[in-house]
Amino acid sequence: MANFLDALMTHITTSEQQNPIQRLLRARWMYHAGAIVLTSMFWGSGIGKALDFAGTMGEMAHFGLYPPALFTLLTILVQLGGSLLLIIGKHFAWLGAGALAVFTLATIPVALRFWEMQGPAAFMTKMTVFEHVTVVGALAVAAIAAELRRD
Repeated sequence: MANFLDALMTHITTSEQQNPIQRLLRARWMYHAGAIVLTSMFWGSGIGKALDFAGTMGEMAHFGLYPPALFTLLTILVQLGGSLLLIIGKHFAWLGAGALAVFTLATIPVALRFWEMQGPAAFMTKMTVFEHVTVVGALAVAAIAAELRRD
């Protein structure tokens, strides 16, 4: 796999005739901008939870996550730390993306139990689950992009 990635990066970086779109997509700042946008939901949530630690502990208790202080702290750490690792995009982007992906998937059986709902609420919650799965896919692509761009 490493040889494939090396060959791909060599091809990408030695291409002499790049059009403006290719140059834009290969620009280092473009990766960072995309990672910031991708992680913006985690930044907003993590900062909000940190600013309302007591309220977040109540939310954790509501979902049966005990001890709530520990789950609140871990949630904030994963959301902010994982986002930062992904945005930096160096050697540990995979870890940030992976932590955010596991966290995002874990919220489904904890807070998005659409299979226990009826009618419009079940439909809307199922759509939220599909959005979560889409974010996990985007995180995987971002981790791959970070790996391909590593110096």
